[in-house]
Amino acid sequence: KQNKKVINQMNASYLERRNLCVSRFREMGFELPTPTGAFYCFPNISTTGLNDSEFALALFQQFKVAVVPGSVFGAGGSGHIRCCYATGLNQLIAALERIASFVTHLNTPK
Repeated sequence: KQNKKVINQMNASYLERRNLCVSRFREMGFELPTPTGAFYCFPNISTTGLNDSEFALALFQQFKVAVVPGSVFGAGGSGHIRCCYATGLNQLIAALERIASFVTHLNTPK
């Protein structure tokens, strides 16, 4: 009975994190499917004008957030980034805020 309670709490926690990521990426203007079986989001970042490798490298260098370029998973991943949400909620919120700041920075005329 205790194990079932812990599992239910974990499931609820991951569902909350998944929903947070999906909603925040969509607010940033990115399209992405709602994940159904893993701890990763896969937003399409092609509207930024950067390819997935450029986006991931610049995000890390400028805002210290690590994501994986989608192209490492094959041609179908090109133009996407893979973001893991199996981390603490506060860390996730901070990372999403940094990603949003990065996207705003990209959209600001130079």
